[in-house]
Amino acid sequence: MKRFTVILSLLVCIMVITIAWLQFSERGKRTRALYLPKKSTGFAIHPDTVKKLQSKGQDAMTFTRKNNYNSEICFLIDMSLPSNQTRFFVYDFKKDTIYCSGLVTHGRCNQRWLQDRKYSNTEGSGCTSLGKYKTGHAYSGRFGLAFKLHGLEETNSNAFKRFVVLHAHECVPETEVSDDICQSDGCPTVSPNFALGV
Repeated sequence: MKRFTVILSLLVCIMVITIAWLQFSERGKRTRALYLPKKSTGFAIHPDTVKKLQSKGQDAMTFTRKNNYNSEICFLIDMSLPSNQTRFFVYDFKKDTIYCSGLVTHGRCNQRWLQDRKYSNTEGSGCTSLGKYKTGHAYSGRFGLAFKLHGLEETNSNAFKRFVVLHAHECVPETEVSDDICQSDGCPTVSPNFALGV
């Protein structure tokens, strides 16, 4: 009986230490983001975000018309928002409205887990590059359906050479969650169902 009590106490200690590690360490956060079930919070797009998106949508419309790009829809990603919040928006030019939205990763800049946000256009950096993109042809890659991306500004001009593509991965939840989601090697990565809907 005494031996059983000692073993039980050790198991409880191990569980407490594991929970503390998952909660507070950077590696624990990364493990939680990749492997543990996500708790959905549900979401509604904040009115200020809607206004911001409409303004960006109008700017995008002007840009697409000027450059003879697709004038039906565009993708807008707000990297100022945390990764556990909806920040990938499909904008309908004709209806001047958000068609659908979802979660999207940002680059980890070759770190195990990027604590803060960093951006880079350098090949091999593993970081997100900010700026306007043109969506290229679709193809089937190692993560399934993917789209080539062509950077259109100095801040993302190396996107094609860096193999920065729009693709899906199962580590990205379908809805908003309570903690950060997984990170990528620079690609905007969405959930599998969201990719199919786009």
